Amino acid sequence: MLKINNLHKTFNAGTINAKTALNGLDLTLNDGDFVTVIGGNGAGKSTMLNAIAGVWKPDFGSIEIDGVDATNMPEHKRAAFLGRVFQDPMKGTAPDMEIAENLAIAARRGTKRKLIWGIKKDERKKYKELLATLELGLETRLSCKVGLLSGGQRQAITLLMATLRRPKLLLLDEHTAALDPKTAAKVLEITDKLVNENKLTTLMITHNMHDAIAHGNRLIMMHEGKVIVDVSGEDKKKLTISELLGLFEKASGSAFASDKVMLSK
Repeated sequence: MLKINNLHKTFNAGTINAKTALNGLDLTLNDGDFVTVIGGNGAGKSTMLNAIAGVWKPDFGSIEIDGVDATNMPEHKRAAFLGRVFQDPMKGTAPDMEIAENLAIAARRGTKRKLIWGIKKDERKKYKELLATLELGLETRLSCKVGLLSGGQRQAITLLMATLRRPKLLLLDEHTAALDPKTAAKVLEITDKLVNENKLTTLMITHNMHDAIAHGNRLIMMHEGKVIVDVSGEDKKKLTISELLGLFEKASGSAFASDKVMLSK
């Protein structure tokens, strides 16, 4: 579903502020893979997601999504088959619109718009059923403005919106980092449910080593713009945090040094 080949990206190239963010990145995801991504600051995690989404154009290398070369495809065209949830709960939704209106926008993504009533009765019924699966009580608040919801509730709605039309690839960029631990756990539970039920190919960046091990069927660690550790299947299920740190040290030749990640072990 995703094939990244020898991807390079340097910001401010040719200046004293030059920063190589991706340095020969190679990554292949099969249909239905749920891959957690972890690494220190500056490892290239978010730059990789931005490259996939078309925010940045790589200096060279290629990106294929479901067999289609998307390397030079504009961001707005890729949006038709990508779903994305950001770290900031304020992104991904329209705060001054109702919950039902936000879901309706997501449901119509990539389709031709017509001059008809915005949301039909059967659509409201469908949205109510979808919201009930979140177990957050939002099914009774369809007319509530999204801006009045908590961060966790907004992230849960953003997840619904991102998966409503079953994207070819779901990108989760530390989507629980701004939430308190209890709310983050609930959003991760919802994430697992949506990904597994819809069999979505997913990349989830996290700074929490425990979450990286506990979720998904595959884990990758990035360092200096490339993947240096790739664990899947039974090996991932049996992995411990100390073993993961050992794999990193062996592959990189140095100790893992990210305070943000280490504090969230």
